[in-house]
Amino acid sequence: MEKKQIIISSIISSLAIITALIHIIFPLIIIDTIILVLIGIAVVPWLGQLFKSLKFPGGFEVVFQELEKAKEKVERAGLLARETGTKRIPKYSFQSLAEEDPKLALAGLRIELEKSLRNIAESKGIPSERKGFGQLLTDLSQKGFLKDEEKSALSDLVSSLNKAVHGFAVDNNTAQWAMDFGPRILEGLESRFYKK
Repeated sequence: MEKKQIIISSIISSLAIITALIHIIFPLIIIDTIILVLIGIAVVPWLGQLFKSLKFPGGFEVVFQELEKAKEKVERAGLLARETGTKRIPKYSFQSLAEEDPKLALAGLRIELEKSLRNIAESKGIPSERKGFGQLLTDLSQKGFLKDEEKSALSDLVSSLNKAVHGFAVDNNTAQWAMDFGPRILEGLESRFYKK
């Protein structure tokens, strides 16, 4: 857990506990669901490290945290293109889908990643027909074109995208994540293997 996350979690937990104690100290205030909710609020910031997604009433699930961790791993592996600071012109089909259907946009990003790996494999003389993402990663790794760290980062990223696409509800933050970092990941792969 990062230092900033610890500070924020500590503040939230402290405020909730102080409020609960004030609620308990005054005898006229009956201990009821309010106290239980406040204790729950005190505990929630610490549970984020134990669970990869949180489920809210109505079935809303967040996979944003898992995608963010996968993105950081891709960045550490050196596969994330640098941010240019200029507004990006949509280059990939999934970018036009984000507002209308975030889940479909994430599926599109996943397809683009597999297509990119397939192109890389073909350019390196590795047959790619009828191979899925995992097999492409393994083949590229075994032939020495992907380091273990790169293979692991891409595998985690696709695993997170698969979860988002198969049954998890996707919120606007997750869709925005795909728009902000999807092109950079694809461009990073492209520059890693097709340097001029």
